[in-house]
Amino acid sequence: MKIFLILISGLLFGFGLAMSGMLNPLKVRAFLDISGEWDPSLGFVMVGGILVTIAGYWFVFNREKPIYGIQFSLPEKKKLDMSLIAGSAIFGVGWGIGGLCPGPSISILPIYFFPAIVFTLSMMLGLFIGLKLSNFRTSDELKDV
Repeated sequence: MKIFLILISGLLFGFGLAMSGMLNPLKVRAFLDISGEWDPSLGFVMVGGILVTIAGYWFVFNREKPIYGIQFSLPEKKKLDMSLIAGSAIFGVGWGIGGLCPGPSISILPIYFFPAIVFTLSMMLGLFIGLKLSNFRTSDELKDV
């Protein structure tokens, strides 16, 4: 049943990306171009995501434990630090230049293979470099995911 729920989650996410137009890098760039032909539709997608997240947190905080797990894994950091701010800024610059973020870059591989594979491989290299520079302990921090 757990795998089935993961499958349904992925299908819903992919369908939502396709239906909202977020697989089109030009649509993302049009949202970020506030001084030109601004397209606010990405804002509606973000608001939808925020509402689903609020419902998810409500679900988390009103249960003793997850349906398929021992305990909930919630963020422990409560303060902003320079690595979060810098990482967010770098992500935003990459998103603005490429018009893609991780989910859509993988999702458009069958449609726009060459640009998508170049972006995705570059993103993976950036992830690798970022992990090495931040001393991220993947085995310790991701063991329960």
